[in-house]
Amino acid sequence: MKQIAFQMQENEVWWGGSASLAACQPYDNATKITLGINVVDTECRYFNQSAPLYLSSKGRYLWSDSPIEITFDEGRITASGENIRLVEAGSCLREAYLAAMRAHFPFEQKPLPEKFFTTAQYNTWMEFTYNPTQKSVLAYAHAIVDNGYEPGVLIIDEGWSVHYGNWEFDFTKFPDPKGMMDELHALGFTVMLWVVPYVTLDGRHYLELAARYVSELQGKTYERKLARRPNGEVAIVRWWNGMSGLYDMNEQADRDCMDAQLQRLMQEYGVDGFKFDGGNLCSLTEDRWVTEPPTQSAEVLNKAWNDFGAKYEYHEYKDTYGRGGRAVIQRIRDKNHAWGENGLQQLIPAALLQSLLGYPYVCPDMVGGGEWIFNLDPDFRADEELFVRMAQCSALFPMIQFSWAPWRLLGAEGQRLCLAAAKLHAEFGERIVKLVGETQKTGEPILRCLEYAYPHSGYERVNDQFLLGEDLLVCPVVVQGQTKRKVKLPVGNWRYVDGTLYEGGREIEVDAPLNVLPYFERESGEGTF
Repeated sequence: MKQIAFQMQENEVWWGGSASLAACQPYDNATKITLGINVVDTECRYFNQSAPLYLSSKGRYLWSDSPIEITFDEGRITASGENIRLVEAGSCLREAYLAAMRAHFPFEQKPLPEKFFTTAQYNTWMEFTYNPTQKSVLAYAHAIVDNGYEPGVLIIDEGWSVHYGNWEFDFTKFPDPKGMMDELHALGFTVMLWVVPYVTLDGRHYLELAARYVSELQGKTYERKLARRPNGEVAIVRWWNGMSGLYDMNEQADRDCMDAQLQRLMQEYGVDGFKFDGGNLCSLTEDRWVTEPPTQSAEVLNKAWNDFGAKYEYHEYKDTYGRGGRAVIQRIRDKNHAWGENGLQQLIPAALLQSLLGYPYVCPDMVGGGEWIFNLDPDFRADEELFVRMAQCSALFPMIQFSWAPWRLLGAEGQRLCLAAAKLHAEFGERIVKLVGETQKTGEPILRCLEYAYPHSGYERVNDQFLLGEDLLVCPVVVQGQTKRKVKLPVGNWRYVDGTLYEGGREIEVDAPLNVLPYFERESGEGTF
């Protein structure tokens, strides 16, 4: 481990580490905080996309070959990591990012299915949580189409299988999986199933995976699988659903075992792909292991899990370490049905930081929030304004994903506005697909913070606006009850969604009633004001 220490420059700020920590960034010369994947973190802040990378508004970056442990202490930065280095790459955030990208996570040019970007996505999680059934999934899919939404990717989330790690349909819930798949495909959906790297500890499946003995009758050695303690025993890890074994995707036997199960689901039933959940750094750190942790570190296990699933054409990840530049769909972590804490106001900061860490194919969390705890409250009532603003905020992200059914939770106006958000996303679908292609060639983020595009213009702390590519400035309303929106308008000529042309380089205020998502198109040439 190497340690370096240095002073911040005047007016310098920093971003990096983990998208889950976006709300408290950028870090400046008043910040006092210690961060690091290997620091015991009872709050589990290291979910979501992360990297051993910190970027400066002054064109510098920090990179390590292992997770960075870093302290910001009122202008002094102390950082340690394997082969850690401070690189003077240029004079601004964009130059720091591009230099780090080229050196450490160059982008792979691997096509991603356009359907991710051109239509809305749908997920069963918030509608059914742990109890989806064939009947309810089909009813949900038909309702999507009947309510005017275009069929897209449909994710059958947790609860479809018998046990974790034993990836077979629960036939009491899904008596005819092939028939269900055929019906969903006929409606126009592409269907993905939720999986995790964890393995339930009871039952024959676990025993077969954990076997390490020789049958004297057959003379056959049973190949052991699952992450192991140094003494060869299965390592048991705590995660949000209890304690389980863990597939170690560094091992060919584990990869083959999981792949065989998933391939069978695709070939026998027609499943199109998988949502690869779990395996996050927090659940794999030392304090989460019930027994001794395995010889592989949390980041090594996480990287192998991500590499395993990326080969499937239709996939999604939420927890990824050190895999910037890969052609992988990345979803922001579960958000509360709330305006503030871990709610709507964190969507844009998380997406922008995720993009700076090398993960540009951003899927926001489910419209209305994906934190299932709200479904446990019998008195829960959706905040219609919040629901609509979440849909609008997601509309001009690379992807938009619904789960809670607007036609069930909202009134007529809320339903109409959520459908309008889905249709707006579809209108920009071809443009988003083009940006995805450009990103794979250049490494430039699809979503960009203003400081990235217009450095040293006082935009370092603007985290409620974003650029889609170079020419579309999106300014969602993220404050409850707000019907006007103050906007930091960069230099140039910008046409508002209502047709008004504005000269940039200043702050303006625009009307933003509930039926309006504020956004501006940059115009070339001179305009009339």
